[in-house]
Amino acid sequence: MLLEFEKPIAELEAKLEDMKQLAKENDVDVSDAVTNLQKKIVHLKEETFSNLTRWQRVQLSRHPDRPYTLDYIYNICEDFIELHGDRNFKDDYAMVGGFASIDGVSAMIIGHQKGRNTKQRQKRNFGMANPEGYRKALRLMKIAEKFNKPIITLIDTPGAYPGIEAEERGQGEAIARNLKEMMMLKVPVICIIIGEGASGGALGIGIGDKVLMLENTWYSVISPESCSSILWRSWDYKEQAAEALKLTAKDMHELKLIDGIVPEPLGGAHTDPIAMGEILKKEILKQIKSLKKSSSDKRVERRIQKFTNMGVINE
Repeated sequence: MLLEFEKPIAELEAKLEDMKQLAKENDVDVSDAVTNLQKKIVHLKEETFSNLTRWQRVQLSRHPDRPYTLDYIYNICEDFIELHGDRNFKDDYAMVGGFASIDGVSAMIIGHQKGRNTKQRQKRNFGMANPEGYRKALRLMKIAEKFNKPIITLIDTPGAYPGIEAEERGQGEAIARNLKEMMMLKVPVICIIIGEGASGGALGIGIGDKVLMLENTWYSVISPESCSSILWRSWDYKEQAAEALKLTAKDMHELKLIDGIVPEPLGGAHTDPIAMGEILKKEILKQIKSLKKSSSDKRVERRIQKFTNMGVINE
């Protein structure tokens, strides 16, 4: 799938492949032309991706080829043991988690999981967790705390599931309890938005010592489409809504709502998932090493202070 702003780049890349194929078939040296075209492609990518609008970054965050939580886990972990169920109602496939080993460092990894095809999307509920998903996540966090292992959460959801049955089982209570309990966890907690970070669905596993965002992701109380439908009674103004919401990683960092931005390969994470995994792995290991230097009491104190300071205005 190509987004509209990716098409000029794709056309040049196709032309480059044709040139290479032609040279191979006819045994012709076109190395200079290939080099020039490669430079042109890189320049076009740099120009395009440095000037993306907020709505275009939202589109990138939803790209169907973008790596999901399990993709990162299988790319960066040597071992992963998935744990299931909330010990109360059932297992929620929209939320995955378990113990993993990253370059010999043991950690608990928890995250939203979307699906690649129709069957998977139905199974994973499009990455929208039910209350049992958040209760499962909290159960795994408590296990990590018991064994003194750092917690990594990977956030990628269009929101918590808004169905009647989810509300009947206590969706709001489950998320609220996670917010409270995550504030008090004694182990290092690193939260990373890898795609969409919408509303309480994201915040339910988003309280950490370090909250990071990948370069082409978004984090907001509401999606641009929903915001547009409320304000203008139509989805047609989603681009204006995205600009007003200031939901990109750069916006969030400037507003001091996140602690850092993780760069993506040129062209976005979906163009090179392996490279993106390596970048993310280095960042996770760096953050774990840094956070382990502090005592648990200091980490909890700083975590609480960080979130209570958000939204405070001094007049």
